[in-house]
Amino acid sequence: MLAYSTMIVFLTSCGGGTGEKTATDTTGTDSTTAVKQVLERNTISTIPQNMMVVKHRVANFAKWRASYEAHDSMRLVNKIHSYVIGRGLEDTNMVFVAVKVDDMDMAKAFAKDPSLKKAMQKGGVTGTPSFNFVTVVFQDTALISSSIRSRTMFTVKDWDAWQASFEEGKQERLDNGITVRAYGHDVDDNHKVVLVTALVDTAKAHAYWQSDMLKKRRAAGGVIGEPERFVYRVVARY
Repeated sequence: MLAYSTMIVFLTSCGGGTGEKTATDTTGTDSTTAVKQVLERNTISTIPQNMMVVKHRVANFAKWRASYEAHDSMRLVNKIHSYVIGRGLEDTNMVFVAVKVDDMDMAKAFAKDPSLKKAMQKGGVTGTPSFNFVTVVFQDTALISSSIRSRTMFTVKDWDAWQASFEEGKQERLDNGITVRAYGHDVDDNHKVVLVTALVDTAKAHAYWQSDMLKKRRAAGGVIGEPERFVYRVVARY
């Protein structure tokens, strides 16, 4: 009975309910399998994705956002696609922008184009923006409750050794309120790692960042020096 009622809900939600039972109706077992497959839809991608990440301060976020949206055609011409915008948690005028890149050479040239500098100045960008060009090798697009993210950059002795050690620490991170959203490395140097995580429990996450547990995990993964961390809130997804 449960399986049959589940199938009715499933078909109705997909627009497939006709109100009539036909000879081709699936069995209860088949319907349960279909529902399970939908619920277990994979949200993880390990297909490499080139991205450009920009961080800068703005004088007025609303003014900058309007300017950013107005220059979308400039990005598209250079095969760059908007992806995520974030605002610093402590300094809301510090802006984080991640865009998807079809052609990395064009993206690098675009970052140096005087027209981009002019557009940024018009939008109220202050100081010198930082540009990072990254190959993301892991992404998890599952919906989660928290919009708070941490972008961490650091150097490792060996990419493969770090990745193996990092994956072993999954449960450790989950226990401390941290969920991995994406990670990868500089397009020209896989010793330079970029990691994006969601903070489901900020208090636990901050405590973990200061813990001996994480220090041991970094040492095991061959992390060199102190990571550079930026905490922000996602305000737009494209």
